[in-house]
Amino acid sequence: MSQNRSTAVMQRRVEAHDSLDDFPTPPWATRALCEWLRDREGYSLGDMTVREPAANRGYMVKPLAEYFGTVEASDVHDYGAGYPVQDYLFPVPLAPVDWTITNPPFRLAEQFVHRAFATSDVGVAVIVRSAFLEGIGRYERLFRDNPPSLTLQFTERVPMVKGRHDPDATTATSYCWLVWMMGESMPRMGWIPPCRKRLERAGDAA
Repeated sequence: MSQNRSTAVMQRRVEAHDSLDDFPTPPWATRALCEWLRDREGYSLGDMTVREPAANRGYMVKPLAEYFGTVEASDVHDYGAGYPVQDYLFPVPLAPVDWTITNPPFRLAEQFVHRAFATSDVGVAVIVRSAFLEGIGRYERLFRDNPPSLTLQFTERVPMVKGRHDPDATTATSYCWLVWMMGESMPRMGWIPPCRKRLERAGDAA
């Protein structure tokens, strides 16, 4: 029997090497992280600064602004949302922020995390496919010496559609937040309970 390799079944998201990896994050998924950090970890996000270096069209920037006092946003490509065009990985000095929170390009995710370590005072969080946790190479380059303080697995699927936010989309891909909190070295695991219905807002797809 041949394997069903339909993209509706397989957990994959294939992009060309030079792709912008344009898969916007549904705003409710960012709100889920912010509420966890505020309500369960006790961070006063309203007094903190956050950087989103892969801002895209602002689908993560806008919910971050609902919780954080200051949001600094940029992207390597101009998507027409008015954010500064800046290559986050270009070796120029960046002023430190409290948090860096982003949906990094998959093929550059490790480099984004390391750059965020060097420019964040309180924490770093990235939303990634759950399969990102696998792999000997990634373990040796990232997780062995810098395991995430907190892995937050979504119990609901987080649909990401190329080039747009589609609230009606479905997906076979599982996502989680990886969170590094400075000074916390004991890795923990958590599950984000169903929250999409509660955290979606009218106008999120605009």
